[in-house]
Amino acid sequence: MVDILDASLHGLIQLFTWKAFALQLAGIAIGFFVGILPGLGGPVTLALMLPFVFTMTPVEAFSFLLGMTAVTATTGDITSILFGVPGEPITASMLVDGHPMAKQGEAGRALGAALMSSFVGAIFGALFLAICIPAVRPLVLSVGSPQYFMFAMLGLAFLASLTGGSVTKGLVAACLGLLFALVGLDPISGTERYTFGTLYLWDGIRLVPATLGLFAIPEIIDMAIAGTSIAKAEVGKIGGVLQGVKDTFRHWGLVIRCSALGTYIGIIPGMGGAISQWVSYAHAVQSSRDKDRFGKGAVEGVIAPGAANHSTLGGAMVPTVAFGVPGSVSTAILLGAFLIQGLVPGPPMLTPEAKGGHLSLTFSFVWIIVVSNIITTAICFLFLAKIARITQVRSTLVIPFILFLIYTGAFAEHNAFGDVVVMLVFGALGWVMVQADWPRPPLILGLVLGTLAEQNLFLSIDNYEMDWLGFPSVVALLALMALGTAYPFFQRWREKRNKPRYKQLAEAVELQTKEAVPASIWLSIFSLFVVALFAWALWQAWDWGFRPGLFPWVVGFLGLSLAFLQLNLDIAGFVKTIGHGLVRARDHKATRLTRETVKISAWILGYFVAIWLLGFSAAIAVTTFLYLKLAKERWLITLVLTFFAWVSFYGLFVYLLHVPFPEGQLFAWFR
Repeated sequence: MVDILDASLHGLIQLFTWKAFALQLAGIAIGFFVGILPGLGGPVTLALMLPFVFTMTPVEAFSFLLGMTAVTATTGDITSILFGVPGEPITASMLVDGHPMAKQGEAGRALGAALMSSFVGAIFGALFLAICIPAVRPLVLSVGSPQYFMFAMLGLAFLASLTGGSVTKGLVAACLGLLFALVGLDPISGTERYTFGTLYLWDGIRLVPATLGLFAIPEIIDMAIAGTSIAKAEVGKIGGVLQGVKDTFRHWGLVIRCSALGTYIGIIPGMGGAISQWVSYAHAVQSSRDKDRFGKGAVEGVIAPGAANHSTLGGAMVPTVAFGVPGSVSTAILLGAFLIQGLVPGPPMLTPEAKGGHLSLTFSFVWIIVVSNIITTAICFLFLAKIARITQVRSTLVIPFILFLIYTGAFAEHNAFGDVVVMLVFGALGWVMVQADWPRPPLILGLVLGTLAEQNLFLSIDNYEMDWLGFPSVVALLALMALGTAYPFFQRWREKRNKPRYKQLAEAVELQTKEAVPASIWLSIFSLFVVALFAWALWQAWDWGFRPGLFPWVVGFLGLSLAFLQLNLDIAGFVKTIGHGLVRARDHKATRLTRETVKISAWILGYFVAIWLLGFSAAIAVTTFLYLKLAKERWLITLVLTFFAWVSFYGLFVYLLHVPFPEGQLFAWFR
């Protein structure tokens, strides 16, 4: 105990040497802006910054790198809430309820709740890292491939069944995500799966462009059609932020539970914040008495992923430091810093300096996470009142910058135009899913979990054949998954049974008179498309061997069965609307919405064409200028904002980060 206290104090003193603290502030500043910029991502920035740590001491290197990593999710929450564009893949769940709150004028409240829950989660994860390292080895080693697979399926089933109004749609969306995760080369046999013969798809569908497309593109279309600011109501004053802080303490039990959940998921190698955010969100929905509020602006939907995201880093550092097994993508890159600094993860990191170890450095990691989050949270709270006012800016001024961010973010991670195409394809899919009232989070979680689930399913069968299905832990997880899936049906049956008859009739009349009813035929068409997609996927996988074909067969048959069930439900609903005589001719409002949708879609595609012809640098200036002028903005505003967009792009991505953007095809033709 004396050695531990001495190492903790020495780690704190090391952190506050002037050079280490200055480098930590530099890392925080970089992480702050990287988190706000969609698509660039904390792991990518970590990789770009690794060459700078060769000349640093270990505590200076990790003050810089870990300080940067600790804050990217915090500022990514700001972008997700205000713009509906995930600043980080691990903050995608924040926009499900955070962005609707911003639209309702509660941006300050959402940001206050996100920041405070994030701070509590980060402290929780850091304390866990400090306390539990000596005892965590049995916990990590107790999780085998069957349990890994069942954890993945449990998270998917919970989120799919508890997000949105239809359990079937949620489960089909989750299967779609798993199917998209199969695109690429099978890692063992090298079999091409769903690549259409293109070299780009050998590496699979990347998470960043898929997330940007699925969530950001529909938000841009919705904003352009509305023609208003992001917030459709007046943004509250600073009291809204304080209300968000109070909400965090009012739901204290949820914050602690999600912090613990994020920490545990962080410990399990390969999981990370991309998974913990959705599992914690599903837990928030499941534990709420009023589930219908989620997806429409429930503050619990902001608090839960905020706490889990930030506690995950502390958990992920445990297997990284103790065993050299990274708990997330970021900690995998941090392992490179260990090698650069000549450090060996494992017993030396848990041994005091007097015995030749680096225990003080390990405790400095705890203090870096704590201090970085204190500084970032304080800075954010100082400026939240002004940040929340961004949601009152006219959409015509915001849309060009959001387009700039999502196109740059989609391209910058891997410098591939294929990522931009993937972003557009998923943007179209996301817009259709919004129109058809299909939940999008299960699809993204399926994409995240697909590889992990496939690998562990194969290992489970290869090592245990089918005996693993009888393991007590697997049976318990199966039972929990079945209960979680069946619970929404039971709850609706109970509510219907207890609701007075007159209320049931009133709700039925309201449902029949909704304007969305005449479009039910399009729901059936989309469900038919999904059925055809799963059928095609099964047909493609029919001749593959056992290793590359196992998971596609499982996902394909399950997805096809559920999609066919949803198709029957949609057709039955459409037949019912015909029976009630609710199919009406297209009115003027619907015509205007269609016209505005086509117009903004043309702008989105035109932006891509401009980038391809002119290159990023020229295209950003040209398209921003044209959009603002055609929106009839004043010349001064147009020129200032165009110049600001170009300088932001060139200064950050070209000058500072040296991202190799290609020149436009038009210049290549002329040359």
